[in-house]
Amino acid sequence: MRVLITGANGHLGRRLIARLAPAVQVTATVRSAEARRVLEQSGADVRIVELDYHDAHALAEAAADCDCAVHLVGILKETVKNRYVDAHERTTDVLVAAATATRLRRIIYLSILGSDPLSRNAALASKGRAERALLNGVPQAVVLRVPMVLGEDDHAARALSRKARGGTVFLLRGASLEQPIYAGDVVEAIVAAMKATGLERVAIDLAGPESLSREALVQRAAATIGRRVRCISLPLAPLLGVAWLAQHTMANPPITAAMLGVLDHDDCIDPAAAAAQLGIRLTSLDEMLRRCVRGDGHHAVHTRKGTSA
Repeated sequence: MRVLITGANGHLGRRLIARLAPAVQVTATVRSAEARRVLEQSGADVRIVELDYHDAHALAEAAADCDCAVHLVGILKETVKNRYVDAHERTTDVLVAAATATRLRRIIYLSILGSDPLSRNAALASKGRAERALLNGVPQAVVLRVPMVLGEDDHAARALSRKARGGTVFLLRGASLEQPIYAGDVVEAIVAAMKATGLERVAIDLAGPESLSREALVQRAAATIGRRVRCISLPLAPLLGVAWLAQHTMANPPITAAMLGVLDHDDCIDPAAAAAQLGIRLTSLDEMLRRCVRGDGHHAVHTRKGTSA
């Protein structure tokens, strides 16, 4: 099997490459020289292609010898220069066109739990439209929708670890439900979707085994390292006002209304059927926190020898 990975320089992309290479021939696409350097310094045995994800010819050329693609390109925060429609819908349309022009037959798309073309949230609606284009355009398309992903030393794990080590922490609506999934489980789900027969034009909602409030998650993470923290829940409405003001006065606002909406989404599903369908075993929340917050995990995504990303 030859696999194309878009957005390969991200934490999940590098973790997937480590899982696949060298047994699987991987073409890793990135959109900048800086992203290329991240992969080159990792020492991964992959072919790296730097391209514009809106360039149909370049992407078809990169995918020419590939049987399967894993589409990891996406954004949580929209800016003036980086719109949802460009990051999600246009990149997916170009990938579908590449599949039509090459022997690429299966595409796995990593999406967000709650995505829906009819969603009132701009990010979730855009992701939903990208999903629809893929499912309608490629016979062997698989969409994996996941919530917060926690992996050793990734952005989400570092943020949660900082909260767990704080004395007093402020949380966006502490009652909001989180259902984090371990990064290694997401990678195994992707690999399973690459190989499984009978998965055609299907969207799968997958999450970790436990749903709990954001405040309870922070307290659970703190307990993992023998600490207790005081959580102060912030209501959503005032933050939405701040986000609206930032969006209308800044080219690259630190927060946006759509971003807050995704973070505030209540994640509470039964993942058992999806895990069984993919043939994977989900990592427990306590084990996830031991690996990602306490640091008991042995997996590291390397950017250079001797250091982790």
